[in-house]
Amino acid sequence: MLVVIQRVRQATLHIDNALHAQIGQGLVVLIGIAPEDGQEDVEWLVPKIAQLRIFADEEGKMNRSVQDIEGDILLVSQFTLHASTKKGNRPSFLGAARPEVAIPLYEQVVGALENVMNKPIQTGVFGADMQINLTNDGPVTIIIDSKDRK
Repeated sequence: MLVVIQRVRQATLHIDNALHAQIGQGLVVLIGIAPEDGQEDVEWLVPKIAQLRIFADEEGKMNRSVQDIEGDILLVSQFTLHASTKKGNRPSFLGAARPEVAIPLYEQVVGALENVMNKPIQTGVFGADMQINLTNDGPVTIIIDSKDRK
């Protein structure tokens, strides 16, 4: 699984010009699921997201997690994270999992994050055309690959 984590002051997600999800201070997490991803990726990635210390403490150092600040999370499935641009100028998305694999894993990540955070996680709609507006705080943007755990 690939995730792009953005520390935000706020974010909204619209589908068909209607507000679908909204968060205050917290994280926007874009997640790309590959065919070889599984339960062990979910179990490794969820605590990493919740406990990633990228929020400022009293001294201004990045020393607090989204859990620590009781922030929000907006989790959005994004198959384009697995785009390959090695040949030509049109990306190939063969590295992304098909919906029958990706949807259950995405739902597991949502459920596991809700358990860890002890509150609902805002989400997009799998496969929908979505517009996300956010105020990136910092900016702080982190990329994590569950297959690269070194």
